[in-house]
Amino acid sequence: MWDRSAFDLPWLEDPALESIRRDFLPADLARATAGTPVDATVLVQTVCDTRETLAFLATAGASPLIAGVVGWTDLTAPGVADDLAALRAAPGGDRLVGIRHQVQEEPDPGWLLRPDVGRGLTALGAAGLVYDLVVRPHQLPAARAAAARHPGVRFVLDHAGKPPVATGRLTPWAEELRAFAALPNTTCKLSGLVSEADRDAWTVAGLAPYADTVLDAFGPGRVMFGSDWPVCLPAAGYTEVLDTARALTARLGPGEREAFLAATATRVYGLRPAGPGALPRT
Repeated sequence: MWDRSAFDLPWLEDPALESIRRDFLPADLARATAGTPVDATVLVQTVCDTRETLAFLATAGASPLIAGVVGWTDLTAPGVADDLAALRAAPGGDRLVGIRHQVQEEPDPGWLLRPDVGRGLTALGAAGLVYDLVVRPHQLPAARAAAARHPGVRFVLDHAGKPPVATGRLTPWAEELRAFAALPNTTCKLSGLVSEADRDAWTVAGLAPYADTVLDAFGPGRVMFGSDWPVCLPAAGYTEVLDTARALTARLGPGEREAFLAATATRVYGLRPAGPGALPRT
């Protein structure tokens, strides 16, 4: 979610995202999930600004739909451990489950391997928080190396590492994904595929090879559903994304489907019932 009056979101200036160049607030999330079985979500950062994380935590603390927040803090800061503690002490700080940085925008493909970033990842692990990875395929080798260096940190790969769905190619993304998945402290979100495809002409059949690669590489127990809402909207609405995810995982057994839709995220992020309404825990 985002409030454009509060934070500058330069990535929204992409002409392809014109339809979502507006505010998305808790009421919009409630409308998007109405009529679906979704009863809890994880809210993920959109800008590299601690103020947004503080606002998200306060929102989560009052929302019956937000069970966790993946926020942002400067991992390269010498006082990163204190910064994490301050976020947890803020209103709604008990909803902080992880940290993410826009690594996909870093010009250095080895950014994740910098010593100052490594120090921040160590602090993250000590705090028991997850690190969400938003990277492009060429950054997957560094992501794999970072996860290998920090076996005590849980790494969640967002958007399946952004495979080149629009081109129809699997390589070299698939090989790098499998190498990343070989590490036991890694998990993958099956999300964002509709945005990486042709947004006007994508099909479930066209997404299937990428979803199958993810499921085969990580196994059903280490893959979780992600809506990528509202970024998905130029390609598909919330319900359509959810229905597509169900179609892509139709081969899973009932227990595996439950893990994909709820239990894996609950376990990896350590989610608890959100907001004042006490949601059921999966």
